[in-house]
Amino acid sequence: MMYEIDYGSRKITFGVEFRRRTTMEIAVLPDGTVHIKAPVGTEESRILEKVHRRAAWIVKQQRYFEQFALKTPARQYLSGETHLYLGKQYRLKLVQQPRCGVKMSRGFLQVFSPDLSPAAVQKILERYYRKRAREKYSEYLKRVAARLELTTLPRMQIRTMKTNWGSMSPGGILLLNPELIKAPVSCLEYVITHELCHLRYREHNADFYGLLQSYLPDWEKRKLRLELALL
Repeated sequence: MMYEIDYGSRKITFGVEFRRRTTMEIAVLPDGTVHIKAPVGTEESRILEKVHRRAAWIVKQQRYFEQFALKTPARQYLSGETHLYLGKQYRLKLVQQPRCGVKMSRGFLQVFSPDLSPAAVQKILERYYRKRAREKYSEYLKRVAARLELTTLPRMQIRTMKTNWGSMSPGGILLLNPELIKAPVSCLEYVITHELCHLRYREHNADFYGLLQSYLPDWEKRKLRLELALL
């Protein structure tokens, strides 16, 4: 559900998602969009009041992200184009051969295929990224879980999400966005740590952030780096 309010000469448009939670959360995404998670049954007047109260902060966040407005152009999947993997840039190199495959070597991301059309290359790369995501996410989940002294690993799924890098389902399933494989390792660790803290505290309250701070004192820097790395 979309809403809009006036703040001076600026309009703040925001979406609202109702969830089973006790607090209201406002997030400003790197593209400037505003997303609100509200408890089920929250009255519209309460939501609007909250946004009006936080309007100055929302605009400040939007202006901050606006300075990074030169975003990476839409991918064309052509030789010479740069692509990210774990925070590092790799130059795409297309090689025509009968069998499909992908290889990373010396700063190059080589794609082998009989069909080197952009659509075919995109599909090959997406499959490759998901495969590497499964491997790396599992690896870092084990590392972070050991640091948090968890005796049982939660189930993990890779799921495309528009507004979240990760999520912990009510049933204790860790959901991770496949796009995270492009972010630096420190950012991946932050998202996993954040979500595992939800196993103890479901809401983003003082107890939750206290726990997160105890494991990752620099979590805010990691969060900002993630948001800027994948603009």
